[in-house]
Amino acid sequence: MRMRLLSTIAALAVSLAAPAMAQDKTLTIYTYESFVSEWGPGPKVKETFEKTCGCTVEWVGVADGVELLTRLKLEGEGTKADLVLGLDTNLITEAKATGLFEAHGLTPEGLTVPGGFSDDTFLPYDYGHFAVIYDTETVKNPPTSLKELVEGDASQKIVIEDPRTSTPGLGLLLWVKSVYGDKAGEAWGTLKNRVLTVTPGWSEAYGLFTKGEAPMVLSYTTSPAYHVIAEKSERYKAAAFSEGHYVQIEVAGLTRTSDDKDLAKQFLTFMTGPDFQSIIPETNWMMPAAKTKDPLPAAFDALVKPEKTFLMASDEVAANRKAWIDEWLAAMSAK
Repeated sequence: MRMRLLSTIAALAVSLAAPAMAQDKTLTIYTYESFVSEWGPGPKVKETFEKTCGCTVEWVGVADGVELLTRLKLEGEGTKADLVLGLDTNLITEAKATGLFEAHGLTPEGLTVPGGFSDDTFLPYDYGHFAVIYDTETVKNPPTSLKELVEGDASQKIVIEDPRTSTPGLGLLLWVKSVYGDKAGEAWGTLKNRVLTVTPGWSEAYGLFTKGEAPMVLSYTTSPAYHVIAEKSERYKAAAFSEGHYVQIEVAGLTRTSDDKDLAKQFLTFMTGPDFQSIIPETNWMMPAAKTKDPLPAAFDALVKPEKTFLMASDEVAANRKAWIDEWLAAMSAK
């Protein structure tokens, strides 16, 4: 009888310990700081996924997307990341070249991004077209083309992001290159007169803009939706450019050194499903890459819808990024 009692107690102890042991699993995800801010998608994503995974999600935030790749290169095989979320398609060739990523082996359905992006290593989770956002109380005649931005009134300043550290900054670099080609250096030499400052990442740039430091900022066509929904304000608008807009497709990938690849793949499956995708529009203020639970808010219907989309192949970006950044630096520093 005593042995039976001890066996019952032991079994009960194991059953009680099982949930606690399951919670000991930790999924470490590297991303950019705006994703994990209190107003970003990170907190809701963490809460929702932890309800089903029996794990703890640990975010590691860096300034911006390009910084993610830089950090991975520095950490190498010693990286603690199970997943990296926040690179974009411009960087995936360089990311693969590190040897730190492996194929996800997943076949999610219903992914819809411009150009029908598909890759065996990286999965998209959202996208957005870059745009110049302007303050309607200050700018009465916003630029209607990249040419007008470059050659416009130098007294109306813009805040942009650094292409060496920021994916929006890199996006603008590629946008200018897509439109101006070999004359991109000359375009930057003219545009620099309108640049108030260059920030390391998007958060700093947009913060300066909303504080009134400059009447324009490089952001996304989706940014005004935040002000309409969260602030009930139509003060900030996106300028529609006649040449077209460069698109950013943000992706996530599984690291080869992950301690729990099954858990990481479980997150990637969750990421492309409706629970995650429904969080994106009103927290990351980007377009979801897959189906959401409900239709997008009405504010998204009023956004600028580019008639032409620019997107370079990641191989082309990898082959030229350093040279194009050097061209940018030379133009921006010239007197």
